[in-house]
Amino acid sequence: MTDQAPPVLPIAGDPGPSTRGGVTVIATLLVLVALWFARELVAPIALALVLVVIVHPIRHPLERRGWPRWLATTAVIAVAYLILAVLAALLVFAGVQFGDLVVDVVDELQAAVASVTEWLASVGLGEQLADATASALDPSALLGLVQGLGGWLLGFLTAAFFVLAYVIFMAADAARYGRAERAFGAGIRNRIDRIRALNSSVRRYYVVNATFGAIVAVVDGLALWALGIPIPAVWAILAFVTNFIPNIGFVLGLIPPAVLAFVVGGVPLLLVVIAVYSVVNVVLQVLVQPKFVSDAVDLSLTLSFVSVVFWTFVIGPLGAILSIPLTLAAREALLGDHDGWLRWLSGNAAAVAPPVQHPQALDQDRPAG
Repeated sequence: MTDQAPPVLPIAGDPGPSTRGGVTVIATLLVLVALWFARELVAPIALALVLVVIVHPIRHPLERRGWPRWLATTAVIAVAYLILAVLAALLVFAGVQFGDLVVDVVDELQAAVASVTEWLASVGLGEQLADATASALDPSALLGLVQGLGGWLLGFLTAAFFVLAYVIFMAADAARYGRAERAFGAGIRNRIDRIRALNSSVRRYYVVNATFGAIVAVVDGLALWALGIPIPAVWAILAFVTNFIPNIGFVLGLIPPAVLAFVVGGVPLLLVVIAVYSVVNVVLQVLVQPKFVSDAVDLSLTLSFVSVVFWTFVIGPLGAILSIPLTLAAREALLGDHDGWLRWLSGNAAAVAPPVQHPQALDQDRPAG
């Protein structure tokens, strides 16, 4: 009579893996829906959080020199406000310059629209496509866009108010969270280390992108100035901002100066601008920059691109710039250290540890004699 192991009975109240997975999916969808409805508040919160993460290390040398905690927090807030002030000044300058430019080049733009329409009709692309292109390049549409900047500016000021308030609260809380390990003991150290690693990745990502974005902006701005493209400083600012948008930022930064080059100098100048931007993008943003951000981002190219589209849909245009840190935070929240397979699929190569060979296996692999 053979011995049989007793059947394993399920523990009462313990849901199976499929149930837990279903609950996680449903909870995630509900959170995303809530974020979409509250995106006008969530986007400023995300921006303020990223700013505080970037400037938070400033407090450490100050506290080591004997500064009180409240004064170090004030320094963190001041630096965050300085970054916001510089970005706001750049955007206001670019908006004013762009508005003046549209008024100045209306005649040239109308002539360019007429030439494009005639060319499309001559190659037999049809009147509908020609009409669609003409309406897209219609000066009245651009003038309407400039006039609509007033409503955009009001929304920007409202969001800026929330960002300024959130920075104060988050900077003060960041000082308190530094004492979490003393409050809860060594058992929370692993969780704290993961949060610190995430913050460090976000910080390195934006520092590297800001550095390379400044280089790209200077090179593009000087090239456009040499080519005689109007308001090259505005397109340099645009190149700097779009450098923070993965994969498609280069295209977004290229379109406006390329269109303006066509209006000013026709197809030859258009091709020159595209060539200059392409060379700068390939050398700096494709060959050099990824070597510096790969360790910080650690995301697959597909996930980086999808994250831009996804977070832009969820929280608005600001989601394109914050897509990488938001995706990194979502990966930590949903996966943690429990699913190395999914982390590896997302691009985190460090999630898979190299296999360890036991001494017995090494003896078997060693050649005889």
